[in-house]
Amino acid sequence: MNIGIFIYPEAEVLDFSGPFEVFSTASRLSDGNQTFRTFLIAEHSAAVSARAGYKVLPDYSIEDHPALDVLIISGGVHTSEMENKVVTDWIKEQSHCVKLIATVCTGIFLLAQASPSLSCKVTTHWEDIPDLRKRFSRFHVVEGVRWVDAGNIVSSGGISAGIDMSLHLVSRLHSEELAAKTAHQMEFAWTQDT
Repeated sequence: MNIGIFIYPEAEVLDFSGPFEVFSTASRLSDGNQTFRTFLIAEHSAAVSARAGYKVLPDYSIEDHPALDVLIISGGVHTSEMENKVVTDWIKEQSHCVKLIATVCTGIFLLAQASPSLSCKVTTHWEDIPDLRKRFSRFHVVEGVRWVDAGNIVSSGGISAGIDMSLHLVSRLHSEELAAKTAHQMEFAWTQDT
């Protein structure tokens, strides 16, 4: 299963590194099978400068990545990325191809911008909830939760909440047993309930 994590300039480091660690650890623990093939995708193949100048080299660009089963959109300083039509068009295209889209933190803003007809339960970082409600009133924005599963759209709060959401996705896409083993391996206290 191909898990593509989209990053962009000023992306929050744990928003993409947390899910990457969850899926790569789960794959390592799944009895020698490469259950999840996890990789980073950016608009271009050049290094991306994430929050605080953390430099990351994506595995693929939006032009050359393999077909995805799951797209995870990281959060961060998202406002200029929302105006990037190349990126929002790509997200919209992926929304018609993938089985599931997950967002961490303000990644939901990019998905909302790319998919004007999308309307479901979502969440984001507590600090961004008022802005999400104001900009995208079509969503039922839930606060006080780590993540929200709305079927083929799963969203999480900020930063470390993306790890909880990713463990939930492992339990959904593979098994709760593998998700629990992954959390234990990572020494992470998994919040299984939203």
